[in-house]
Formats: sequence, structure tokens, C-alpha cells
Amino acid sequence: MIIGVPKEIKEQEDRVALTPAGADALVRAGHKVLVEKNAGMGVGFTDEEYSELGAEILPEASMVWNQADMIMKVKEPLKSEYTYFREGLIIFTYLHLAAAEELTKALMEAGTVAIAYETVENPDRSLPLLSPMSEVAGRMAVQEGSIYLEKTRGGKGLLVDGVPGVPPAHIVVVGAGNVGTGAIRRAIGLGARVTVLDINTDRLRYLNEVFMGRIETLYSNNYNLTNAVKSADLVVGAVLIPGAKAPKLVTEEMVKLMEPGSVLVDVAIDQGGCIETTHPTTHADPIFMKHDVVHYAVANIPGAVPKTSTLALTNATLPYAIRIANKGWKQALKDEMPLRKGANILEGKLVYKAVADAFDLPYTPVEEILG
Repeated sequence: MIIGVPKEIKEQEDRVALTPAGADALVRAGHKVLVEKNAGMGVGFTDEEYSELGAEILPEASMVWNQADMIMKVKEPLKSEYTYFREGLIIFTYLHLAAAEELTKALMEAGTVAIAYETVENPDRSLPLLSPMSEVAGRMAVQEGSIYLEKTRGGKGLLVDGVPGVPPAHIVVVGAGNVGTGAIRRAIGLGARVTVLDINTDRLRYLNEVFMGRIETLYSNNYNLTNAVKSADLVVGAVLIPGAKAPKLVTEEMVKLMEPGSVLVDVAIDQGGCIETTHPTTHADPIFMKHDVVHYAVANIPGAVPKTSTLALTNATLPYAIRIANKGWKQALKDEMPLRKGANILEGKLVYKAVADAFDLPYTPVEEILG
């Protein structure tokens, strides 16, 4: 199979879908790897490193897209890339289709095979290709949120861990999955007072034990969430329903109750956001103010640390990419339920129900396509 790796074109997105080591592994498995010129420069991988390991460097994105059987990316294709879609082309990347109706329809119309990193799901319901970026995003959410608590950045002027005689900042984490756990880890490390809310009491119990009682846990209902958000200096929205649009749990009325200069970080913004007052922002223009509260809703938070993120992402995605390349997409999906869960669009049909429900589009069970 011919695997293509184009340069990411999303604003300030320096990650690349495949490291030189990943390219080497695919070449050793008998496949051809095409890499767009300078695709890895944002993380310090030179074209020479790729070519020395058997990859072919192509000068233009169109050449990579048009020659490849499978495109590996980091972020969802942008509108300028829709022209490259074609029947039978495999696109393996983060898609977040439940928040992208235009992209969904473009992939369907072209007959493209779209397999999403974020919906590959193990039998235990863990998300192996989303987890590494969730861990990065959770830690970054607290790191960035702490910066915007500074008065010079629009915040209320708080040092997260306080000083002797002065209490630390109160960080509220909504959602106790991988993003939430990463956020909790960083918040505790910075010395904050930490409250986490979730509807899974077993998960709350587990985190309470892991962090040795250094967090406050609350069952997530409207009453508890309202009180927690009201008292928070920094709120991290970390709610995820795999493949579906995120629920708006933190309402505008809750945001109005926050003190001026408080900070909201909506990590779920890729899936539409879990905070009612947020809209997507970029690393170039990461925040906006609403109700005197700082809103940070960058849609590719891990892109701020592209080297760490690229290495972690390739570690996770490469084994799946090799199996798709070795078997072809249809046989790989037949053989492996986790990859089958990753299928969003096959042969022009929408095969992921949460995305179909989001846009009221026809849904086709993946098994009908696979036979």
C-alpha cells in the first residue's frame, strides 16, 4: 500500500502524522511512504531523516494526496483539501465529524473511507488513539489556564499554588476520563485545590485512591456543577461522548455566576464544546472574554507541544496503520473490532451512529458494508 503523509495546514499546527521511525516501520513492512516536503519540520524531523529510512519526499501536497492509497494526518481535512477526496481513498486521522457537517457530507459524496482515530475503541471502552492526545490536552489545559489567571492576561491575578498564608486557586475539572485525569495530575502538581465531577462514581472512587485523597470528588448533577463552577477560579471542560457531539454541561447561567477574571478551558471544543459560551479559537488568538470570564477554546491544544504530541501519537497509531496497510481496510475492519469502531464513513455511507444522529443523516451499520 502507498501511505501518504501531507503537511498539516491548520493554523499553527506543527504536528506530523508519522515520525521517521514510523515511516521506517511501514517501509520495512513492505509499503511505500510518501511524505510532503517539510511535513516534519515543525517538530524537527528533516526530509533527509525520512528519505534515509526509505520514504519518498514529494514537493507538493497534491502529489501526496493523489498518489496515496491511505492518507495519514493529525487533524481533520480542511476545506481546501476536500478537492483531494476520491472514491476508495482511506483517510486515517482525527476527524471529529459530529462537529463538522460540511466535512461529513464531503467525505460521503466522494466515497472516501474515513477512519477516525478518536472512535477506535477497545472492548473495555478505552480509546487507544485518543488517549495520548487527551493526556497532553488535559495537562496543557491546566498549564494554559494557569497563565490566563494572571492579571496581565485578563485573569483575576492568582498564583495557582498561593503562598504561605494565602490559599491556592480552585481548579474544577468537569469529566474524569483521560483529559480530566491529565488535568487533575497537572493541577495537583501545581499545588491547586482540585475538585472533579463525573457521573461515574466508580471512576471518582478510583481517582480519589490514585491521588491519595488530594482531590474533592462530586457526583455531576446540575446542583453540584453550578456550585462548583461558581466557586472555581479555573474550570476545565473535559467531557467526552466517543464520536458524538459534546453535551453543553456548563451553561451560560453558570458562567454568569463566576467571579470576573475566572478562566474556562473547553478541551471538548473539537466535539462542539461542553461549555455553552465557548466557540473554537486558535493558538494565534486563543482567548475571548464573555461575562468578564476568560474563555480558552483552542481546537488543537496538543499542537502547542508538537514534538511530544507527535511522538506519542505515532506510538499509538502506527500498529493500526500497519494492519490497515497489510490487510486492506475491509479485511482489517472485519478482523478487528477496535478498528471497526473507528470507521465513520465507508463507500459513501455513514456508519457511525452518533454522527448520523448529530446531523439527522441516514445511518448504515458497518456490518452491512463489510458483508
